[in-house]
Amino acid sequence: MFKLPVSRAACALTAILAILVTTADAKTLRWANRGDMQTTDPHSQNEGLTNNINSLIYEFLTDRDKQLGLRPSLAESWQRINDTTWRFKLRPGVKFHDGTPFTADDVVFSYERARSDTSQLRVYSTRAGIPKQIDALTVEFTTPAPNPTMLEDLATINIMSKAWCEKNRATKPQNYGAKEDMITAREANGTGPYMLKARQPDVKTVLAKNPNWWGIKAGLFEGNVDEVVFTPINADATRLAALISGEIDVINDPPPQDVPRLKQTPNIKVIEGVENRIVFIGMDQNRDELLYSNVKGKNPFKDKRVRQALYQAIDIDAINKTTMRGLSKPTGALLPAPKMSAPDIEARLPYDKEKARKLLADAGYPNGFEVTLDCPNNRYVNDEKICQALAAMWSQVGVATRVNAMPRATYFPKLEKTDTSVYMLGWGGASTDAIFTLQPVLATYTGKGEGDYNYGRYSNPKLDTLMQKAKTEMNAEARLVFIQEALLAHNAQINHLPLHRQVIPWASRGNVTVIHRADNFVTPYLVKMQ
Repeated sequence: MFKLPVSRAACALTAILAILVTTADAKTLRWANRGDMQTTDPHSQNEGLTNNINSLIYEFLTDRDKQLGLRPSLAESWQRINDTTWRFKLRPGVKFHDGTPFTADDVVFSYERARSDTSQLRVYSTRAGIPKQIDALTVEFTTPAPNPTMLEDLATINIMSKAWCEKNRATKPQNYGAKEDMITAREANGTGPYMLKARQPDVKTVLAKNPNWWGIKAGLFEGNVDEVVFTPINADATRLAALISGEIDVINDPPPQDVPRLKQTPNIKVIEGVENRIVFIGMDQNRDELLYSNVKGKNPFKDKRVRQALYQAIDIDAINKTTMRGLSKPTGALLPAPKMSAPDIEARLPYDKEKARKLLADAGYPNGFEVTLDCPNNRYVNDEKICQALAAMWSQVGVATRVNAMPRATYFPKLEKTDTSVYMLGWGGASTDAIFTLQPVLATYTGKGEGDYNYGRYSNPKLDTLMQKAKTEMNAEARLVFIQEALLAHNAQINHLPLHRQVIPWASRGNVTVIHRADNFVTPYLVKMQ
């Protein structure tokens, strides 16, 4: 019999044991949510769940830690050369999932791609400026003006492989609204902790651990999840039943009304947390005649009195107590988090049905009018139920409201076409800086990134002027003044109807330990399963 030398035999035995241990420790995290991600093209859509899953495959130059603080990622270090020039040293030895090396060429390409007209991230890519390769691992960005949120902007643009995109004719982001079919909508090639193994829209998405991820050696892979199976389960009862039975390990959107029961359910954990997200109502304030209304020849929402009437017809306490079961934080501010707010910005207009009726009469609608409220039914916590509650409240003051609820896959392309009269939207993410709401959501639409999510297409000149100042002011105190004045200018015109910030606990099996993040991102590389 052939015998290995002792040293070689010991090494072989060690290798075999390592394989057995790895196999034994390999864990599959089964994660469910009400809806599905929209696309695996990381520059096409700017939507929470889509961004979450894509961020597990693709990486940014800067990233977020457990507390959402900024940290180096594909950029290992940086320095600000002057007010408009930043230089970044890229992490050496990083490879894309197909084995090609990551270089400065990929950074330049990705930022140019993200500035395309089919990208919903163009506002951030544009604000980050023009990248230029200095050498294979050095990139210099020149911004159009001083940028106080530069490092936060870099945490929004995923880095793609230039060679892979060129090979697959994907040098521009998928036109999701036009239902464009591209390889990037179903395949992916990033540098991140997980690789896309399979993608079946509205069925499941499977990710496999990237054994070559640089973050493993850096100690960032703290969990033991080698595979992630994400399954969209729209029906709340079905999703909860799957969790309780053990078919699903974690959900990051349990219905508020079921949270008390989940807390009493054996082998189930509820992880409390507030999300950085504001939920609000927008109105078409641009068309001369509403698309979905019985009012002909004019647009009621161009009249501030009508907007105020809808606002003061909202019984926000009833929505908080009955619809949200206390899992919301009512506010008058259009901010995902209160960090840069102030008491006069947070204050809501009082609930007053009689005042609402008088405002409608003064505006020329003593008998009210009819309108359709567009709403998603699988995006925000209790979204359709909130819309139904609003419809009932508005109908009580004379605005007969029909709710048109639909899945997010249909809903967001509808909004992108501004094919709406009244709509629900939520806005949030990891950053608590107000410019991330002011510029894309509240500013006048320019077609170049600003106001991309201003689906009501209103224009508030005072807000725009203050927002432009806040974009480039490097003095924190002066900048905060501009931001707060801009938010007050928005509130004075009632350009949107604020509702609440979401409180969104998660639920998991008892053997699963997860880190709840305020951006509602599930990070499987931090998950530990027993």
